Amino acid sequence: MRKIILALIFVVAAASLAAADTIYLRDGRTVRGTLLGFINGRFVVRVENRYTTYPNATTDPNVARNRANEGEIQYFRPNEVDRIEIDGRALDDARFETKTVQVGLDPNWVDTGVDLRRSEHVQINATGVITAGRTRITPDGVQRTDPSAPLPNGKEGELIGAIGDDPRAPIIELGANREFIADRDGRLYLTANRGSYSDARGGFSVQIRRERDLTALDNNQDSYSRNPTGRGRSRSRQPVQTNPQEVTITVPGTSRGTDTGIDVHAGDPITITATGTVIAGRRLGEVGPDGARSTGIGAIIGTRPVPTAGAGALIAYIRTPTGQLSQAYLIGSQLTTTVPVDGRLILAINDDDYSDNGGSFTVRIRY
Repeated sequence: MRKIILALIFVVAAASLAAADTIYLRDGRTVRGTLLGFINGRFVVRVENRYTTYPNATTDPNVARNRANEGEIQYFRPNEVDRIEIDGRALDDARFETKTVQVGLDPNWVDTGVDLRRSEHVQINATGVITAGRTRITPDGVQRTDPSAPLPNGKEGELIGAIGDDPRAPIIELGANREFIADRDGRLYLTANRGSYSDARGGFSVQIRRERDLTALDNNQDSYSRNPTGRGRSRSRQPVQTNPQEVTITVPGTSRGTDTGIDVHAGDPITITATGTVIAGRRLGEVGPDGARSTGIGAIIGTRPVPTAGAGALIAYIRTPTGQLSQAYLIGSQLTTTVPVDGRLILAINDDDYSDNGGSFTVRIRY
């Protein structure tokens, strides 16, 4: 084993002139392809059949099985290997897969054919130009928003992505260069963040680089070999057509955070209306959902969650899947908006002292 590893290091430095990595087996066979790594005590090789030599005729079932598997992933234990020659590259390069896809503005998102795993690190690099009308759009988008785009608050035309064909899956802003960690298992889809596509021409060339999952290869789960073209799947760019749901809850005047029980998704439309009164302390007394006038020490030094809103006003947070709270924002008596981030909707009273509060708001949420 030590001899094999030392020889491997030597030939990496020396860089063979062969057309592919070459594995010389002790039984006299020569296997050529791409050495992907060493896992579970075995060398992992993607074999190229045109570079592989086997006896012309054999009754050995192991050799026959290997011949049938040419062009696929094969595994070799150290005691089967005589020596390995690497074709002019660092062995570490084999740990990464790179795929380039073309992304234009079409009715559907572009299926990259890349299946991601939760917690996987992914690197995106994009170039090119989409011309929409008289506007030239790069992968970083332009300095304006498009309310009809998949991500209304994002830059118009910016390269965006989503994992999975569920239209409620969160949208990832990618731009020209971005590294991100996949938050779920699923197929990667890409598009440009623009509502209209009929006047667009050109496209982005997007390089996707992700670490090769050798464990998955060991279980014959390589995403590229399962579905190298990515055909047969789609994700529509059209808005999700769903039946609105409505919930009514009570938010007490002492609430620092009332869980609505509603999981929201970035970009979803939502309307919140509130009625009733709360007591915002003995000095201010009863106030409505818009709160008292924004005066006093809380407004001066910013001790309330939303310093610019009045004491006692109805406010909201989003608790993200990681448990963090988003920045608080004012709801007041009515607010129609789009959800800023994925998470759980939390409602609260805008105050810095809840000890002398009372009353409650009745809040209707339509989403």
